[in-house]
Amino acid sequence: MHLPRAKLVIAVAAVAVLSGCASVNLEQSLSSANAATSSFTDGQLTVARDQSEREALRQRASDLLSKPLGQKEAVQLALVNSPSMQAIVAQNWADASTAAQSGRIANPILSLERVRLGSETEIGRLLSFGLLDLLTLPTRKGVAERRIQQAQLRLSSDVVDQVTQVRQSWVRAVAAQQTLTYTQQVFASAQASAELAKRMQAVGNFNKLDRVRQQAFYADTATQLASAQHQVTAAREELVRLLGLDDAQAKQLRLPERLPALPKEPLSPLDAGREASKGRLDLQIAKANYDAAARAQGWNTITTFTDIELGVRRDSVFDAAENTHSTRRGFEISLQLPIFDWGGMRR
Repeated sequence: MHLPRAKLVIAVAAVAVLSGCASVNLEQSLSSANAATSSFTDGQLTVARDQSEREALRQRASDLLSKPLGQKEAVQLALVNSPSMQAIVAQNWADASTAAQSGRIANPILSLERVRLGSETEIGRLLSFGLLDLLTLPTRKGVAERRIQQAQLRLSSDVVDQVTQVRQSWVRAVAAQQTLTYTQQVFASAQASAELAKRMQAVGNFNKLDRVRQQAFYADTATQLASAQHQVTAAREELVRLLGLDDAQAKQLRLPERLPALPKEPLSPLDAGREASKGRLDLQIAKANYDAAARAQGWNTITTFTDIELGVRRDSVFDAAENTHSTRRGFEISLQLPIFDWGGMRR
C-alpha cells in the first residue's frame, strides 16, 4: 500500500472511531432516571415496546386498581399506565438522539463523473468531507455529551413534575370525596331541621321567622351539596386523566374514604430548606445548559461564518486513438464565501 493511501485510510478510520463516540444508550438513560427519582416516586418508570410488555403493564395496573388506591399506589399506577409518562420517555429519547447526532461528523461525499471528448474518455472520482466538521469534532462531541446529560436531567425533572401532579390530584380527589361525605351529613341534618320547623309551625310552636331561617339554611346546604358533588366529579376526572385510565379502568378506581393523618410534628424550616435544595434538578439543568452553551460558543462563531470542504481527487484518462492511459491525482478545497449571510442570526 502506498504511503499517502495508507495515511488516508488511517485518517478515515480515526474519524470513524471519533465520530462513533457520540452516542446515547436509551436503556441506560431510563435506568439513570429511575435511580435519580426512585426516592421520590417509590416506583420504576418502564416503557412497553411490544405486546407482551404492554400486557404485563396492564396486568400491573389491574392489580393496583383491585383495591382502594392510596397515594403511593396512584404514583405507581401512573408510572406503568399513563400515556403522559410514555410520551415523556419518548421525547427524552428524541432529544438525546438529536444531541448525540450533533456530535458526529457528517458523512463524506463521493462524486463520480465521466466526460468524453473525441477519442478521450475521462473518469473522475472525488471524495470530499467538511474540514470544519473534522477540526471541530472534539468540541462538538463535548457539547453533545453535555446536551445528552441535559436531556437526562430533564427526563428526571419531567418525571418528578408528573408525579407531583398525580399526588396533588389524588389529595384533591380524596379531599373532595371526604368533603362530600360531610356535606351530605350537614344536608341531611338541615333537611330534617327544615321539616321539623314546618311541622312545629303548623301546630303553633314555631314562628314564621324561625322557619324562614331554617329554610334558608336548608337551601344553602343544598347548594353546598351540589357544589361538593361537582367538585368530586371534577377532581376524580382529573385524577383519571393523569393516571391514563380508560373507561373500564375508571370504573374500577376506588379511593380511600379519608386522607392520611397529619404528621405529629411539622418539618422545621431548616429541614424543609435542606430537603428542598437536595438534588435540585432545575439547578443541574441550568448548569448543563450553561456548560453546553459556553463550550459551543467558539464553535458556533466559526461554523456560522463559513464552511470549508476538502476533497481528494483521482482522475483516469483513456485515449482510444493513441491507446494510452494516464492517471491524475490531487485535492481541492471549497470555501463558502460569507457575502450575503454572515451567520449573525444563528449566533
